[in-house]
Amino acid sequence: MLKSMTGFGRYETITDQYKISVEMKAVNHRYLDLNIKMPKKFNCFESSIRTLLKQYIQRGKIDLFINYEDFTEGNLCLKYNASLAAEYAAAFARMAEQFQIPDDLTASVLAKCPEVLSMEQRPDDEDQLWRILSVGVQEAARSFVETRITEGENLKQDLLGKLDYMLELVAFIEERSPRILEEYRRKLTDKVEELLSSASIEESRIAAEVIIYADKICTDEEMVRLKSHIETMKKKLAAGGSIGRELDFLAQEMNREANTTLSKANDLEVSEKAIALKTEIEKVREQIQNIE
Repeated sequence: MLKSMTGFGRYETITDQYKISVEMKAVNHRYLDLNIKMPKKFNCFESSIRTLLKQYIQRGKIDLFINYEDFTEGNLCLKYNASLAAEYAAAFARMAEQFQIPDDLTASVLAKCPEVLSMEQRPDDEDQLWRILSVGVQEAARSFVETRITEGENLKQDLLGKLDYMLELVAFIEERSPRILEEYRRKLTDKVEELLSSASIEESRIAAEVIIYADKICTDEEMVRLKSHIETMKKKLAAGGSIGRELDFLAQEMNREANTTLSKANDLEVSEKAIALKTEIEKVREQIQNIE
């Protein structure tokens, strides 16, 4: 199936213990460019997140946003620094001896000293965190890919319509080319007869001139290659997959053939169709930039 490079995906779940939301969006990019914003506690999982997303995405500039709230109680614990308390107690004792004052140190007084008692967050269970996070990222990625597929199908239908129109233009140029030669031959004969009046004209001389003219304006090879590129692009669109770069190359080749056809055109109708071809090819190239 065909995928667009633009997309959006979101996943959110709330339990008694936590709330996690994962949101991702993308725009066009030549390669895969992942930009992840998440809480610091998830930084250790960045490599795993990138590896996981590569299973779903090949190209595009991806912005991933992760928010996490922990509702569990008992997250914090009290830490007692015994060695620091001993230093405070020793310092108080020295002060009492030095200044000949009572040492009325109590546990409650000592506890108020800086860093003797402190609150710390208990270490997270990394395995549990990854289970929660990986589910959120995968669900958001699936939602994201679905939007890409929907948009990709719309792009596919639009491109197929443009390619069919291009085939019609090619068919017109192919049909028109023999008539151009015949019209040139007739005009050339009439002109020579007018200049030479009643003098006889060798048919071989006229035929030679027509052949030279035909060689200058012949676009048979360009039309054959252009049709081949169009049919190849249609087959690749039908097959789907990550074909954006291949289609871009084919579009460049199409444009080259259209340019050559326009440069050879010595007929108003062919020129108009060649210009229409170039216009459609440019539209196709613009749309292809949106394909993964």
